[in-house]
Amino acid sequence: MGTSTSTVGQLLWQGPVCMRWKQDLEGAVYHLANCFLLLGFMGGSGVHGCFYLFGFLGTGCLCCVLWGWFDACGLDVVLWSFLLAVACLLQLAHLVYRLRVDTLPEAFDLLYKTLWLPLQVPLHTYKEIVLCCQEQVLTLATEQTYAVEGETPINRLSLLLSGRVRVSQDGQFLHYIFPYQFLDSPEWESLQPSEEGLFQVTLTAETECSYISWPRKSLHHLLTKERYTSRLFTVMLGYDISEKLYTLNEKLFAKFGLRFDIRLPSLYHVLGPSASDGGPESEKGEEDGCEPATCPAPVVPTSVQQAPPRSPHPAATNPPAPLSQARMSRPDSGILASRTPLQNSSRTAARVQAPLAPVHTPEL
Repeated sequence: MGTSTSTVGQLLWQGPVCMRWKQDLEGAVYHLANCFLLLGFMGGSGVHGCFYLFGFLGTGCLCCVLWGWFDACGLDVVLWSFLLAVACLLQLAHLVYRLRVDTLPEAFDLLYKTLWLPLQVPLHTYKEIVLCCQEQVLTLATEQTYAVEGETPINRLSLLLSGRVRVSQDGQFLHYIFPYQFLDSPEWESLQPSEEGLFQVTLTAETECSYISWPRKSLHHLLTKERYTSRLFTVMLGYDISEKLYTLNEKLFAKFGLRFDIRLPSLYHVLGPSASDGGPESEKGEEDGCEPATCPAPVVPTSVQQAPPRSPHPAATNPPAPLSQARMSRPDSGILASRTPLQNSSRTAARVQAPLAPVHTPEL
């Protein structure tokens, strides 16, 4: 035991004694090999760092093979250096293969960098989403319809990549859909996985458009299996629907000058044509030809309060009692206030049958 301990100590502290040092230095290939090895060990992490590391290490090992063959003339030096060089080359080939497999088509790569990468979605999760749509990019020609109201079934979810799509109902324009917005997010959220339905709006391409589409069953299967992906789509669809609602709200503000609560149902009825453009109630009121003072008082919804009437007609015997002035909350209140009392009465009577929203709805 004591003998082995003394031998180890001699090797550590004293080391082997060289009988004779070489007078000549090694050749340039030997020093070049060590320079490449030094640079290789300074490599970083990541894909590019691995390329840097194994590239310089492989080159240094090849230089060691040449040094062992021409200068050292040692078979063991040549064999070990050759094995290390082959290992580095295999690592480089594996990295190239992985990069080629992970490469996405140009459209999907741009989509990932624009929409999914800011949300810090992992690349492997994004690949599962892309595989669900079969990596296909679909196109729409100008004025080609993506969906027709009352005819097209809701059996997919699509995301617009380029172009602009017009959304309308009964020929009335509602809003536009721009790139990186869902085409049918409201329809997707309106149905359960086991339900079926039809589009309530018409989607028409105003320019040449490209989009990707997920089949309904395949996407539901993916969302059921992957909880993270399900939450991700819930957030993205909710944001997309809110953007569409605010777009409608801005359109109403630009048309009527009033802010509406986006939680009000049936906002489309505000965007539709006015009742005087062919409504039977307004035509009937104009044909009657009764005087404002003798006609019965029109029925006014509780959500609408009229301004004080003008001075009564001279022939009136029982002038109506003045109403208290208040702020009008109906979207066409500015139009009603600028018309005559007879037009106001017929227009209000036409609007009574389809109220815009429940009464006492809080306003923004």
